[in-house]
Amino acid sequence: MRPSFQVLRFIAAFVLCSAANLSATGFLHTQGQDIVDEQGHKIMLRGVGLGNWLLPEGYMWKFGKEADRPRTIEKLIRDLLGPEGAARFWSEYRREYITQADIQKIAAVGFNSVRAVLNARLLLTEGVNPTYRPEGFELLENLVGWCKEAGVYVIIDMHAAPGGQTGANIDDSADDQPRLFMDSKNQDLLVNLWVKIATQYKDEPAVAAYDLLNEPLPERTGAAAKFKQDLEPLYRRITAAIRKVDKRHTITIEGADWANEWSVFTGPFDDNLVYQFHYYCWDRPARLKGINQYLDYRKRFGTPIWAGETGERDDAIYWATTDYFEANNVGWSFWPWKKLDARNAPYSIKAPENWETVTASSRPGAATPSKETSQKAFDGLLKNIRLENCVYYPDVVNALFRRVPGKIEAENYGHEGPGKSYFVKDPSQKARNYRASEPVPVEEIDGGGRRRQSGQGIRLGPDEWAGYMANSQQGRAFQVTVRVRAERLPASFDLLVNGKAQKVNVEGNDWVELKLEPVDLLDGANRLKLQVTRGVVCFDWLGLE
Repeated sequence: MRPSFQVLRFIAAFVLCSAANLSATGFLHTQGQDIVDEQGHKIMLRGVGLGNWLLPEGYMWKFGKEADRPRTIEKLIRDLLGPEGAARFWSEYRREYITQADIQKIAAVGFNSVRAVLNARLLLTEGVNPTYRPEGFELLENLVGWCKEAGVYVIIDMHAAPGGQTGANIDDSADDQPRLFMDSKNQDLLVNLWVKIATQYKDEPAVAAYDLLNEPLPERTGAAAKFKQDLEPLYRRITAAIRKVDKRHTITIEGADWANEWSVFTGPFDDNLVYQFHYYCWDRPARLKGINQYLDYRKRFGTPIWAGETGERDDAIYWATTDYFEANNVGWSFWPWKKLDARNAPYSIKAPENWETVTASSRPGAATPSKETSQKAFDGLLKNIRLENCVYYPDVVNALFRRVPGKIEAENYGHEGPGKSYFVKDPSQKARNYRASEPVPVEEIDGGGRRRQSGQGIRLGPDEWAGYMANSQQGRAFQVTVRVRAERLPASFDLLVNGKAQKVNVEGNDWVELKLEPVDLLDGANRLKLQVTRGVVCFDWLGLE
């Protein structure tokens, strides 16, 4: 169906308004612990990483160790399609994986920034006399233009530096060695590359920041022990070179050991600097990890901090993570926007026909598919990566923005502390699971159709309560379902929505889904509370549709 003239006019007006607003706010910069625009308005970066586009990663293709990084993925495809076929594939892949339609959708669902993941090898040839490659710069220029039109900021991320900063697959390493820190020539190339990027974007306010190095010097490879003392000096050198051509853009720097080891930092060396950590919760049972160490550095340094990557889990963790960050004035960037055959990102790319045969060939000892079979599979992939052919999962996005419709996991009560987000009679007892620094009892739960969720809930006694904040994009009535059981009978609780109570009896010790009376939510933020009035009640989740 073709969109109506009114719809097209609205979209055009939205795009023009967004672009104008972004230009009006001007360059972002730091102000104490905040990131602000040129009018002094605080900007909370709520972004998404454009992983697997300009730097493909093997796990997002379902590949094995034989194709775990860009150069080995390229070799596999070259072996399967031939040099000319591979060149055609990559040209189209880079045109189609992220397009203007992706950026428009990113803006429409609520993100205000993207982290553009770069491989230096796409910008700069390797070898004795490296030269700049126009294709990489053109792709970046297109992205910045699309983002400017959509009112979305760009953080330019050097995900794979010349020579490699990690000595692992994450940086497209040639030999699993962090040769950026082993050869001064590679550092020269990196400095010059950043100067070229800064020269190109020095007058562009749509670019929010330069992310100098992604996840440098992991401990498990031995790289941190050998070279972490060289990390901050390199950051200082790159920043000084950038400042000769660009005095306005924010610089963001990451700690050693996947961005999270900050003892390498001695303090701010630039007046527009943001310190960055990465945050993933992969424990089972799920545990919401603390960020107090980063908050302490922020207080000591007097600068903003930012979670440059978070994700790769489930809706329960996503809701908790961004709520936790924002309660502590920390912006975030979700990883990634889309990937192949996955249920835990905003978009999933459908696996093309014969893809299992292709992925099998990336593992030792596997048979190599024919060129015809491979060509069909990769042609199918090029079709499937287009946004209109991907599968959208609104629950993932809603969880990140704490929006309904959707499920609020009971263990994801707010982060404002006792008396504001919860009340329990014995605050000296800490939870064994999930939020172990807080006293709301959390228990593991089996069953309940909790696919991809944390598998935990909370237990409350008489007069105890847990509070939640849920955002709605429109004021309307929502149907409510609560998964609950009584641990001690008789049992009852109140559901309070923006202060209005609904009384509920719980009549059994087994888990049950209770459909309650509809509730009216406001357009915007809404406060909800589960308050036990009799007995002991265990809560799994609260659903609003």
